[in-house]
Amino acid sequence: MSRVEMSRAEALPEAAAGAARTPGLLWTFGLFRSELATTFRRWRTIALLGVLAAVPVLVGIAVKIETGDGSSPGGGPGGGGGEGPAFIAQITNNGLFLVFTALAATLPFFLPMAVGVIAGDAIAGEANAGTLRYLLVAPAGRTRLLLTKYATTMTFCVVATLVVAASALAVGASLFPLGDLTTISGTRISFAEGLFRALLIALAVAASLIGIAALGLFISTLTNSGIAAMATTVGLLITVQILDQIPQLDALHPYFFSHYWLSFADLMREPVYWDDLQRNFGLQALYAAVFGSAAWARFMAKDIAS
Repeated sequence: MSRVEMSRAEALPEAAAGAARTPGLLWTFGLFRSELATTFRRWRTIALLGVLAAVPVLVGIAVKIETGDGSSPGGGPGGGGGEGPAFIAQITNNGLFLVFTALAATLPFFLPMAVGVIAGDAIAGEANAGTLRYLLVAPAGRTRLLLTKYATTMTFCVVATLVVAASALAVGASLFPLGDLTTISGTRISFAEGLFRALLIALAVAASLIGIAALGLFISTLTNSGIAAMATTVGLLITVQILDQIPQLDALHPYFFSHYWLSFADLMREPVYWDDLQRNFGLQALYAAVFGSAAWARFMAKDIAS
């Protein structure tokens, strides 16, 4: 048990006793704040955020080196090769495109893997550390604890996505020019509007992780081993990504939680193309409802022996 978990375990009985006297919204906020502090103090979380922040740095340096002779990434001077993540051919013209490229590069694996680690450890990690039974002493109940765990995981989704975007913006501003940019539709928008759309895209990417967060939380209720829950969640992520690339399973692709992940690119159209974005958000909500309900049913029946 880490030092943070030990100190938390010692403080939990006192917190539970206080909660028994004054349960309510204030106690729920305190629990949520405690969960956030515990999650973001862990070295594992810091390391995950560090890796995510490093991806835009590597992409930006690679593009800068490749275009040192005046060419564009992905091919000749026009960048018509189309290789690499979406928007990569536009980075040399406007550093803001590094934000979109970094999100496109991290969304298929790095971001959901990080979320899977946090979600998979949410309940199983507490059970393994022996702190879960202390959390359940207070009259808040299992439902409130489960919702707090999910809210903490979703907060990590937002923070992780914003870390990627902020790192990409800093690197893009350092290595490439900034200014007005051209949308996918060919229209010009101001840099301020481009920043606003970058924020919308970051939030859309965070919303795309709702499904994997609910799936990881459900898996976390099935075992008392945090490592097993994290490994299973990441394994399912990789499996779904592979299945989504098999043409023979084309009829099933729209039901995979990752199928519409890259629909965030439609926010760079003028006007915005909402169809795939709405399908993505609806699919994520469906996964959250199904696996959130399954997690609740399993957690309510879970025997907390230690």
